[in-house]
Amino acid sequence: MAFELPPLPYDQSALAPHMSAETLEFHHGKHHKAYVDNTNRMIAEKGLDGAKLSEVVLAAKERGDKGLFNNSGQIWNHSFFWQCLSPEKQAPTGKLAELINEGFGSHEALIDKLKTESVGHFASGWGWLILNQGKLEVTSLHDGDSPIAHGMTPLLTLDVWEHAYYIDYRNARPVFVDTVLNNLINWEFVAQNLDGNGVSRADQG
Repeated sequence: MAFELPPLPYDQSALAPHMSAETLEFHHGKHHKAYVDNTNRMIAEKGLDGAKLSEVVLAAKERGDKGLFNNSGQIWNHSFFWQCLSPEKQAPTGKLAELINEGFGSHEALIDKLKTESVGHFASGWGWLILNQGKLEVTSLHDGDSPIAHGMTPLLTLDVWEHAYYIDYRNARPVFVDTVLNNLINWEFVAQNLDGNGVSRADQG
């Protein structure tokens, strides 16, 4: 079965003014869709019909197939990313808030760490908050690389490819990162992923 472009969990205009409907039209409707189309075209040629998306990512890594790896990884990364955003401003609570305080001292300190990692990431990629042996860690991955390929437990991601912010912020990645982290994060979704099932929440097939 072919992979699909998952619908956004909110209206295209719901994240404005922090992220415009035009950005979502291009980022979701064109860039994300292109990764879906490219992956579907490639899996038919590589004997991976019927595999789950996560299985395709891992198979592509094992085979050293960079084209399939990047495109399939980008389907999953984007599908996860959209769920990390919320039209309603939220704050971490419960167990997640406790882990944030234990690992970083405060919510504000975590935001600063995520901002430093995401802004400082050279070229295209993704900033990540992951769970490692019960503790929170901040890291980043290049291009279409995905936590699936590294056995990571993903909690939150921020897309820092230029197409994620150029329409609204031009080349001001720091402003984009700061705005999203302080206004659009779906901390309820992040907390859900503490159960270790984050990969499945953006998987398909």
